[in-house]
Amino acid sequence: MTMFVSDTDRPGGAPRTSVAGILTVSMRQFAIAARVLVGMTVILGVLYPLLIWGFAQVAVPGRANGSLVTGPSGTVVGSTLIGQQFTGPQWFWPRPSVAGAGYDAMASGGSNLAADSPALRETIEARRAALAAANHAVPSAVPPDAVTASGSGLDPDISPAYALVQVDRIAAARGLPVATVRQLVVDHIQGKALGFIGQSTVDVLQLNLALEKLAPAKLAPESLAPAKVGGT
Repeated sequence: MTMFVSDTDRPGGAPRTSVAGILTVSMRQFAIAARVLVGMTVILGVLYPLLIWGFAQVAVPGRANGSLVTGPSGTVVGSTLIGQQFTGPQWFWPRPSVAGAGYDAMASGGSNLAADSPALRETIEARRAALAAANHAVPSAVPPDAVTASGSGLDPDISPAYALVQVDRIAAARGLPVATVRQLVVDHIQGKALGFIGQSTVDVLQLNLALEKLAPAKLAPESLAPAKVGGT
């Protein structure tokens, strides 16, 4: 067995590292890591978010603050990004929703039923029959989005076809000419993104606000109460 009498007897003559030396190097590396951590936290966790927030407030303040929509009284009644339930014959109705009790932003989700599910088929047929009866239309005129819930349960838009199916019912409920209500729908149709992406849509909340401005409902506007933004 080889015995080393001193540090200079070790192979290569390299001196043995002391415990104090190891601690000194470790503390030095720890200090560097800590400075990097603090610096990156300030840059990426404080300065960068403030920069983006400030830019958004100047460039697109409405969208930066949640695309909130105010009603006739000036109070916030919702957002163009999150749908909400409307009931009563005097309103345009949104798509079905299975998010909680319906359009619950805290319980976003779909039905998770398969396309060939008997339960889904029964639900769709029941919705189609109910909508056809309520809107005095033939079942074949009820478009797919009127009887199917979106994956999130919070879709704020409907198809122009679904909005137009509801025109006669709403015109009768508000005492308006059918042509006037139909033109209101046409005026609120949003085209495809960049002219070719997605489908044309109609934002239900904005359409109902325009409808209420045109002719206040004879019945209580229960769906235009101040919205709980971020909640139900």
